[in-house]
This record gives sequence, C-alpha cells and structure tokens, in this order.
Amino acid sequence: MQDGRTTLSKFLIDTLDRKPGPEVASGLSALLIDVAASIKTIAAALTRGALGAQHGSAHSVNTHGEEQKKLDLVTNDIFLQHCEWDGLLAGMVSEEMEHVYAIAEPYPRGEYLLAFDPLDGSSNIDINGVVGSIFSVLRRGCHQTGAPDDASFLRPGREQVAAGYAIYGPSTMLVLSVGNGTHGFTLERDVGNFVLTHSDIRIPDDSCEFAINVSNERFWEPPVRRYVQECKDGRTGCRAQDFNMRWIASMVAEVHRILMRGGVFMYPRDFKTPEMEGRLRLLYEASPMSFLVEQAGGLSITGRERILDVEPKALHQRVPVILGSRNEVARIQRYHSEYDRGEDKPFTSPLFKERSLFLPETEA
Repeated sequence: MQDGRTTLSKFLIDTLDRKPGPEVASGLSALLIDVAASIKTIAAALTRGALGAQHGSAHSVNTHGEEQKKLDLVTNDIFLQHCEWDGLLAGMVSEEMEHVYAIAEPYPRGEYLLAFDPLDGSSNIDINGVVGSIFSVLRRGCHQTGAPDDASFLRPGREQVAAGYAIYGPSTMLVLSVGNGTHGFTLERDVGNFVLTHSDIRIPDDSCEFAINVSNERFWEPPVRRYVQECKDGRTGCRAQDFNMRWIASMVAEVHRILMRGGVFMYPRDFKTPEMEGRLRLLYEASPMSFLVEQAGGLSITGRERILDVEPKALHQRVPVILGSRNEVARIQRYHSEYDRGEDKPFTSPLFKERSLFLPETEA
C-alpha cells in the first residue's frame, strides 16, 4: 500500500498524539520530528559530495579505535544540535561519543533517551556509496532523576518505544516504527516533507538472497559455514534452489533491501578477533534494526538468542547479528542449536567430493 498524501507529521499525530488510553506517548512525535530534521540536514550535506570539503579522514579515532571520517563528526554534531534543545531528551549516546551526552543547561531535560549511529557505512562515502543513519528511542525510567548515566541506557531492545533509520541513496528515505508496524517515508526534496510511501512493510517469510562478508569465512562458527555452504551449493545441494549473495558494507543498505524484498543479513560471531563477541553495536545498530525487522514480520538473533532480549552490559557493546526472512533465520538458529547439542550432521558440498581425480588403485 502506498499513500502519497500522508506526511510524517500527520502519521505521528494520528498514531501517537491521538492514541486513546493511558499509554499516550507524550512528546514522542515531537522528538521524532527533530530526528527527521537531523536526517534532512544530513541528506543536504551528503548531496554536496566532495564539493562540501567534508570528505576524507578526520585524523582521529572513535571509542572503538576506528578511524573517523570528517562526516562522522559532522553528522554527529547535527544530531546533537537538532535534538538537545527541545526539552524531550534526558541524554544521548552515539557511536562517535565515548560517554553519555547528558542534556545540560540552559536546556530542560525530558523523559526520553536517544541512541544513534549518525553515519552508518561511512567507509562508502569516498566512493559515493550508500550510507545511512540509525536511531533508537527509550523512555527513561520513571524513578530516574538527574543526569542520565550508562545504566540509564543499558536496557534490552524490547523496551524501545521507537526505532528507525535513514538511507541516503538516489532518494532519501526514513524507515520508522513506533510499535505499530514498520513504515517508510520518502523525502520530497522540493518541499522538505517526508511522505508515507511504504505503509506496513512486510518481509517475505522465505528468500533466496543472503548477505555476508565471505572474506571472514575461515573464522565463522560451523553453523554459519553450514548455512552458507548450503546456499552456495544451490540447486545441486540439499536446498534444491539457487541463492544470490549480496554485500554492501552498510547495515542500513542491507536491512533496507531485506525490508523491500526479503533476504538474510549476517554479521555473525567469528574468531578473527577472539575477545570480540560480535562486530555490530547493540544499542544503536543491532537493537533498532531488530525492532524494525520484527515489526515487519522477520526475525533477528545473535545465533542463539533473540537480539531484543539481550541485556546490555556496556554502552558500546557488540553482538553478532543475523536477521531477515523468518524461515531462513529460524533455520540458522536451528543449526546453532544442533551444533551446541552436538547433533549437527557433517555436511559436504556435492561439488567437492572427498576423492577428486585421484582414486585408489582398486577403484581406478
């Protein structure tokens, strides 16, 4: 279903502000409008490309030891400037900030907490590739007062009251959920409105596409290797169908494709860096994307656990992520369970037999 007349503001007023009963989300619609304003400003900055003199390295690293791009810092500041003044937030956390950003005077503090990745896939900037922004909104605990600390944000993803992302491609889209399904809005650039174009997005239960960085295959756990090998075996293997592989190196782009047409995105646990449980950050990448995927009928797991049930232990905690079409994710979860119980069966590709051209003399 598409509706070219419903703006983001109208959608939020109808969905949140006119919602009957005691669960009215006071101020949430206004906060999300501020987030949307951040996204519009970022979209305008990105449109200028190299002409904006903001490409390249900032010659600094973030809290994860990763090189920061100039636009990582610019987009982070855009979020702060658009969202700190309205009296709706108590604090923010971001991939680009080591500590909680508590709202300080002269601005009043509100009842919400915002976690965000201001520029997902920023390594694609210099090649003019697809990038995005991701955000998550929590309501602050009713008994919490004063400046928020780390513990304020360390809540499982199932407690999110809103989550979404922006994708900056040929058109700029905002994909959002406030717990009533997942909905897509396209930026009408000439008037500056986000317009509802993808209402109640549903992920197909089955798919023949998967996205994973195969260069890390040697570090994967056996359940993931098993699943990917079956996909690569195609119609000659046990799945009896061909699969296509995709990899864009931007979580926003990968998840957007899955929401539009189905598929599986995997950034699984691996042993390339043994001390690192996963690669993606829980609070401002995995949790909001999992919220959107589940609201669209898909599944999102670490391999062994529903991501929205993971209890965070640190602001920048990383987790493995496997999400997308329900039946494919359920299969991968089953493979992990069978492996953990020692019940998985050895698998071999029919394309690569144990005895190739060199047969024993008795069979020659």
